[in-house]
Amino acid sequence: MTVFPHAASACVQARKILLAGALGLAVMGLGAVAPALADQRPDSFADLAAAVSDAVVNISATQAYEEKDAGNGADVDPGTPFDDLFDQFLRHHQQGGGDGSLGTRERSSNSLGSGFVIDPSGIVITNNHVIADSNEVTVIFTDGTKLKARVIGKDSKVDVAVLKVNPTHPLKAVKFGDSDKMRVGDWVIAVGNPFGLGGTVTAGIVSARHRDIDSGPYDNYIQTDAAINKGNSGGPLFNEHGEVIGINTAILSPSGGSIGIGFATPSDTVAPIIDQLRTYGETRRGWLGVRIQSIDDSIAESLDLGKVRGALVAGTDVGGPAAAAGIETGDVIVKFDGVDVAESHDLPKLVASAPVGKEVAIVIVRQGHELTKMAKLGRLEDAAQKASLTTGDLGQGKPLLSTPLERALGMALAPLNETSRLKYAIKDSVTAGVVVTGVDANSPAAQKNILPGEVILEINQDPVHAPADIARKMRILKTAGKKWVLLLVSTPQGEERFVAVNL
Repeated sequence: MTVFPHAASACVQARKILLAGALGLAVMGLGAVAPALADQRPDSFADLAAAVSDAVVNISATQAYEEKDAGNGADVDPGTPFDDLFDQFLRHHQQGGGDGSLGTRERSSNSLGSGFVIDPSGIVITNNHVIADSNEVTVIFTDGTKLKARVIGKDSKVDVAVLKVNPTHPLKAVKFGDSDKMRVGDWVIAVGNPFGLGGTVTAGIVSARHRDIDSGPYDNYIQTDAAINKGNSGGPLFNEHGEVIGINTAILSPSGGSIGIGFATPSDTVAPIIDQLRTYGETRRGWLGVRIQSIDDSIAESLDLGKVRGALVAGTDVGGPAAAAGIETGDVIVKFDGVDVAESHDLPKLVASAPVGKEVAIVIVRQGHELTKMAKLGRLEDAAQKASLTTGDLGQGKPLLSTPLERALGMALAPLNETSRLKYAIKDSVTAGVVVTGVDANSPAAQKNILPGEVILEINQDPVHAPADIARKMRILKTAGKKWVLLLVSTPQGEERFVAVNL
């Protein structure tokens, strides 16, 4: 590091004076703003930290497992997660000390995280991933007290777990605040157990809201620059009033340490789940029974939506609430229970947070007209249907596999019959449509990842039954000056999706 001599400070000061004089009005203008901003900055977080720290705990979770012992012949593949454990065993037990017989040894692995008390009787909250698959969970308090914890319930979808300890006296507890009131720029502090160091306080601001980091179907994270590191998971993110407005859950980091991008699950998302876990020991989410996909500019134009909005229904579950309410494939859900659906990712969160059995009003757009449907929500069980759709792998450059009756958009097309069913293993659930037998590289269809063996069911929400139907529809759309055509495409397994293709 280069250190400048003190004599240089006079030159620096002179330059500052000249710069201030040159800027003149600009400096005066900033002077009026700076005090106002300074008034909003807290002098210290010490009182806040002192008020909440005793409610924040460390979590130690132990997972025990048995490992087969082959004596001197024990073998571990290089590069496996057990390398360090095996090396440690050899160091402790001196290699060659076994009798060569087969047996088992009990091993254990530990994970460290954070948590916080929300009820003086001993209810502790942490992340599900901190205690998942653990045989023993210990809660460690700021005074050094260690209590064994029982898992009341956990949920992997929002990554939360509810623990119960049995203290000898009422515990210091904190309350949830309203995360929806937090604004970008608001002060927050995180308290937790980073890198196993024990109670640590960091401060920062809300950097962003409603972040989707593709970790689950209900992503809605608060992003913060308050330092969050490994071991902070499960700890609280407080507002200036000492209320928990988030649970620190994830970090974005190439090194594993904080780079000022951390994520917390909002209290408004997690608090209802905690209530369900405390009451039932499990989650009870609403279920609509739709498969949805996102809407882009091309799909919005082909559906005459006016702008990108809503969730496009790519299919409904037989016997599900949506099908019973008359919601159909191709409908666009733009409002659920009085709340606008700005994008497809909004819908799963809205449905999941709605009470099971509630009758809700759902506004859809069908062929340019808004309709309202009433649906009575069912219950989404763990590992049940998710409101998502997998679109498959890239299929560019596939050769033509048969002589088609028609061609359109770079696709070779053939009827759906027994021959094509056998050739492409198309399930009986795909009852009608036109089979894609080939896709030209660099064609509009290839650019949209349409694959040979897939079946076109509809064009602009009109069913098609023969290749000639598609060719005729293409000519009509081109004559009408349309730029996009909306195809409903099914995989051979029956998974449907909408694809907007440029004419």
